[in-house]
Amino acid sequence: MSAKTGDQFIKHEFDEAIAVQQSVVDAEISLAENHPVSSAKSAIKDALKRDKAYLKDLETLGARHGATGEVEDVAGGLSSLMEEKLNKAKSEGADGDYYEAHAVLLNLKRKQMDSAGGMLKIARAQKDIRLRDAAKEFERAQKETSKSLATELANYAVQIAKG
Repeated sequence: MSAKTGDQFIKHEFDEAIAVQQSVVDAEISLAENHPVSSAKSAIKDALKRDKAYLKDLETLGARHGATGEVEDVAGGLSSLMEEKLNKAKSEGADGDYYEAHAVLLNLKRKQMDSAGGMLKIARAQKDIRLRDAAKEFERAQKETSKSLATELANYAVQIAKG
C-alpha cells in the first residue's frame, strides 16, 4: 500500500478520528453503566455527553473530505483492544479488568488529543476556520476529560492496591 498524501491523508485522518471516537463513545456507554467506582462512573458520564457531540462534529467535518469512519489498522487495533477489555470486565467483573478497560479508554482519548493536534495544524495550513475552531475545542476537551479520567484511574489503582 502506498503512503497517503494530500486529500487522501486528510480523509484517512478523519476516518481514523471518527472510528476512534466511536470506540470512545461505545466504551463510555458501557463503563458509565458498569464501572464499579461511582466517581469514575460520573466522570465517564460527563465525558460521554461531550464525546457524543464530538463524534457528530467529526462525522460532519469528515464528510467534507469523504470520510465515513472507515476502520484502518490503528483504529481497528485500539477498538479491538477496548472491546476485549470491556467484554472481560463485564463477564468476570474483577476490579483489575475494569481498571484495564478504564486504562484503554484513557489511551483512546489520548490518541484523540494527538489527532486533534494534527487536525488543528492542517486546518491552520489550509486556512479552514471552521475546522480550526472545532479542532481547538476538541483538543481542549480531550485534554480536560483525559485529566479527569487519569485522576480517577490513579485513585482506582490505590483502591485496588489496598485490597
